[in-house]
Amino acid sequence: MKVKLLTTISFFTYQLSISQTEKLLHGKVVSQNNIIKGADVINKTAKTSTTTNDLGAFSISANVKDSLFFISNDYFISKLKVTSQNIETSDLVINMILKPEELNEVVVSNIKFKPIQLTANEIEEIKLSSGRPTGFGTIQNGMDFVYIGKKLYALLSKEKQIKPKSPEIDFKKLIGISVPLDFFTKELNLKPEEKELFLEFCDADPRSKTLLDHSNILTTMDFLYAKNDEFKKLKTKNSN
Repeated sequence: MKVKLLTTISFFTYQLSISQTEKLLHGKVVSQNNIIKGADVINKTAKTSTTTNDLGAFSISANVKDSLFFISNDYFISKLKVTSQNIETSDLVINMILKPEELNEVVVSNIKFKPIQLTANEIEEIKLSSGRPTGFGTIQNGMDFVYIGKKLYALLSKEKQIKPKSPEIDFKKLIGISVPLDFFTKELNLKPEEKELFLEFCDADPRSKTLLDHSNILTTMDFLYAKNDEFKKLKTKNSN
C-alpha cells in the first residue's frame, strides 16, 4: 500500500513539474528585420506545430529542452533548443537566413532579321511565268508570295534558339540548399570529415530519389535521421 502511495505521489509530482515548466511561447519570425508570414513552427519533441500570422508572430506550447524548428520556403531551417530563459521570455525573435537565389538558366534571344539575299537564278524562279494569263486586277510578271513566304520562314527558323533544359537537381544539391550547415554536426553528431561519406551513403538509398520528386523538408529530415541511425550501426559493426 505504501509503495502504491509513493508511486502515485511521484507520478503527480512529475506531472506537476512538467506543467510548471510548460508554457505558451510567443515570438516573431523575421529575416533582416523583414517579417516572415506563413512560416511553419514545429515542436518536434511534442509533435505539435503552428504557423506565423501576417505579422510574423506565433504562439506554441513548449517545455525546457524541446526542439523547435522554423521552416519557410526560400529560407534555411532555424532550430531552437528551448531553455529556461526562453520559457521566461515573453517575446522571442527568431532570425532566419535567406537562401542564395538560384535562378534557372535564362536565354535571351536577340533576333535580328538578316537581309534576304537572292541569286539571279532564285529571282527568276520566284517570278511568275511569262505565259500566265493577265487581266483586270493582275500583275504580269508579279512576285510569287507563297514562295517568298517559304524562303522567309526558312531563314527565320535558322535564327531560333532552343532554350537548354535546366539541369536536374541531385540529392547532394537538395541537401545543400535545404539543410543548415551545422545540422550534421549538431543534430546528427557527425564529424565534419564524415559528412561527405554520410551523404554518399544516403544517396545510394533509392528512397533519396523519391525526395527529389517530392521535396519536403520534414520528410527530408526524417530520412536523414533514419539514415544516420543506419550509418552509426554500420560504423559500429565495422569497428568490431
